[in-house]
Amino acid sequence: MTLRVEVGKKGYMIIPKNVRDLLGINEGDFLELRVENGKIVLEKERKVDLEEVERKFEEHERRIAYARRASLGDLKGVVLEEEFDD
Repeated sequence: MTLRVEVGKKGYMIIPKNVRDLLGINEGDFLELRVENGKIVLEKERKVDLEEVERKFEEHERRIAYARRASLGDLKGVVLEEEFDD
């Protein structure tokens, strides 16, 4: 999608509503601005909920808890080529 926007006094520009809606940009949100290869790149700031990340890790750990923990020597004598034999 390519749109033409006008830069106003003090460098202000308006992000069109359809673009804001598409990207979930709301009043009060912060955007990250950077310059890459002579172009301006704007991205919505991503907020990380550390408690949610911790919950996801705990959930994942519960899901894989059935797997046996590897011990030193478990793979002794295993040849990688055997894994690909038909």
